[in-house]
Amino acid sequence: MYQSPLPMIGWAATLAVLGFAWWKGGSAERYGASLKLVTSLVAFAVHHLLNQETISVALLVADGVLAVGFLMLAIRYASLWIGAAMLMQAGQFSLHAYYLVAELQRDRFYAVANNLVTLTILLCILAGTIIAWRARTHAQA
Repeated sequence: MYQSPLPMIGWAATLAVLGFAWWKGGSAERYGASLKLVTSLVAFAVHHLLNQETISVALLVADGVLAVGFLMLAIRYASLWIGAAMLMQAGQFSLHAYYLVAELQRDRFYAVANNLVTLTILLCILAGTIIAWRARTHAQA
């Protein structure tokens, strides 16, 4: 399936962060983690089920859905980490849109930028989870 161990490491990190968010996070972190998991699974399915001509459009739609989801969470919870994740997702959406409109083939720059944005979003969710967990712990003390 994968020719490199890096995608498996990426999936392990994704599942670890999202699991931690569900375990120790508040409502915002759980919703954000759920959104990220669903869109990650959609992206996985898109890459394995669709042909090359439709992958770009499907990924653009998935990125748009995630960006709108983060926007709704940002409006609802007014959390700094959600705002940062939303901005990162907007950048990822722009990257997909640029490659689609310019009719460029996905290259190494695309892969690196896409993966860095995904990593940054996971770090935002992780930071939000740690902050929510610590705030809840301090409130109980």
